[in-house]
Amino acid sequence: METPIKAAAQANDHPLRLALANEVHARPFLSLAAPERATHLAMTSGEQGAAGDHAHLTALCQRYGVAFPPPGANHFVAELDGYRLKWERHTEFCTWTFLKAGAFATPFAQNAIDFAPPDWVAAIPGARLVAVHVAVLARADDNPSPEDLGEWLHADYLVGSVVAGRAATAWTDFRLHPDGFARIVVQDHGLGTRQSGRLVQRLLEIETYRTMAMLALPMAREIAPKISTVDSDLLAIMDAMPNAQALSEQRALLDRLSALAGRIEQATAASAFRFGAAVAYADLVGHRTQELREERIEGLQTYREFLERRFAPAMRTCQSTAERLTQLSQRLTRAVALLRTRVDIAVEAQNQALLGSMDQRARLQLRLQQTVEGLSVAAITYYTVALAAYGARALETAGLHIDKDIATGVAIPIVAVAVWLGLRRFRKSLEKDERK
Repeated sequence: METPIKAAAQANDHPLRLALANEVHARPFLSLAAPERATHLAMTSGEQGAAGDHAHLTALCQRYGVAFPPPGANHFVAELDGYRLKWERHTEFCTWTFLKAGAFATPFAQNAIDFAPPDWVAAIPGARLVAVHVAVLARADDNPSPEDLGEWLHADYLVGSVVAGRAATAWTDFRLHPDGFARIVVQDHGLGTRQSGRLVQRLLEIETYRTMAMLALPMAREIAPKISTVDSDLLAIMDAMPNAQALSEQRALLDRLSALAGRIEQATAASAFRFGAAVAYADLVGHRTQELREERIEGLQTYREFLERRFAPAMRTCQSTAERLTQLSQRLTRAVALLRTRVDIAVEAQNQALLGSMDQRARLQLRLQQTVEGLSVAAITYYTVALAAYGARALETAGLHIDKDIATGVAIPIVAVAVWLGLRRFRKSLEKDERK
């Protein structure tokens, strides 16, 4: 039964406390005891492939009758029938590491993955990007001879160094062999079981993260010519801008700039994740290489030297392409803003000219309206006075003594003033309604 103090402490815990505390213990190193073989696969199942990877792992565990990881787990280790499996789920790929302990006559004649069910191995989800066999030789054995290494690895591409504080020696050739797998040979000189596991995992992670980082290189090579083309088009547009005085010419240049900006934004959106991931993976490769604590073997390149000569330039190419993409996007943004300002100024000048023209037409219309208004007063007065004359004539016929001509003459100014005042009042009423 929990004490009140412990219960109160748990009640105040942050909901993520346990998960965050366990995170630093995620993906633990395995213990290896030489001689031992390992096979490592990295499958690019994608960010949405976690459920499929978990289901495939569960199927293997059920086949052997062992417990399987809960949904959402990102690492798992299982002791199966004569071999071990370490499974790790990463953001965009999944790793499957098979380990087989025990003596072996010749490295790579039979590998750890050969002990797993072939049908299950063939159905592992995703595309195979990394495949490595590792042979850890027992400390009682002598270092393999150059002839042995030449048989197991490509002698012309051999890379090796003394690692882990002189507790082991590691060799590889960074080449794919006829079975489609790369190979690593480790000679144990006095590694502890945990130290051996850490060393093998670091070597495998160097291969995995190196390859994952290299995924950005083909994209960089594909994007580089597009950047050069857009750069040339931008330079041509900038050269044409001072000579584009007409608004139609400026708008045509703005349309071209907008199209270039759209192409660059599309390339940026398509490559941002890949280039960002390459930087992260390359950083991990650098850390894992440093953790090897290498010492040179006379006549061989070390891991660090090989990576600095081959891997680092590829990463610099990717970084340079990403930087060129960013700089070109910024230049396009400035060019679009500059040209849009010129277009806005030209449109504003046109609008001012149009407003001036409209003002002149409004004045002419007002004068015409005033003229028409005067004519309207005269016309209405004329017809009204004519009607009054008919009325006076009718009254004269009825026997009233009215001088028709005098009555008509008197009615003219009265009617004219009344009509003018009426039209003026009507116009003011309309202006008042417009102001509302």
